[in-house]
Amino acid sequence: MRKFMSRKFLIPILAFLLLDLLAIGAGMGVPFFPILFGFIVGWVAPPIILPDTSDLRHSLKACLSLACLTSCFTLLVMLLIWGPFASMLLNPAADFVNFGIPMILYDPKASFIGWLILMIFISPALQALTTVFAAVTRLAWRMPRSLQQSSNLAQ
Repeated sequence: MRKFMSRKFLIPILAFLLLDLLAIGAGMGVPFFPILFGFIVGWVAPPIILPDTSDLRHSLKACLSLACLTSCFTLLVMLLIWGPFASMLLNPAADFVNFGIPMILYDPKASFIGWLILMIFISPALQALTTVFAAVTRLAWRMPRSLQQSSNLAQ
């Protein structure tokens, strides 16, 4: 834990939090840009979090934990944005038709439930998938020197 609280790791984490928050704000609460931002984080982060590792399994675990951290922050922000609107489900006089979401299902209430699930749960999961995809692609395409040396020794 002390390693992650050092300045070397704290500045990139704070930069990520700010940029992810700006990406959520740019989409006005619809997390399309944070999903795309997951590609950038997955591409840039492996050299930062894995500067001198020689174990591929450790590297992949670190990339997966990075993806979980990114999606957890987005999930938290989505809960803060869209969570209060879930109380409309208990209101029998709630106007789902004029709420402003796309009617993707036959019933307005079902569309509203689907929209909330999409915004709160599925979008952060997609961000985690994009982060993992980009991180593994980065490791496969430009493997750190320490991993290259250990794979050359194994052959």
